[in-house]
Amino acid sequence: MKPGIHPDYHPVVIEDSSTGKRFVTRSTATSAHTVTWTDGHTYPLIVVDVTSDSHPFWTGAGRVLDKEGRVEKFEQRYGRRVRPGKEG
Repeated sequence: MKPGIHPDYHPVVIEDSSTGKRFVTRSTATSAHTVTWTDGHTYPLIVVDVTSDSHPFWTGAGRVLDKEGRVEKFEQRYGRRVRPGKEG
């Protein structure tokens, strides 16, 4: 990498605003808010709306779409179409 052209990449604490869970990672993001982590170091605190702790895909709380019976529902709404010369 060329020196002097890349942003500062440093440790930060990410906090999920909906669950309150925090974890340390590295990022180029900065914040005026800081927090002291369990290792005794002070890191910038980045508050985000969704992390893997609260996202429905990762928590398993996502709704399951009904894939069974889609053809039957279509046929109930619009009727079954039969092409001329074809049976069933």
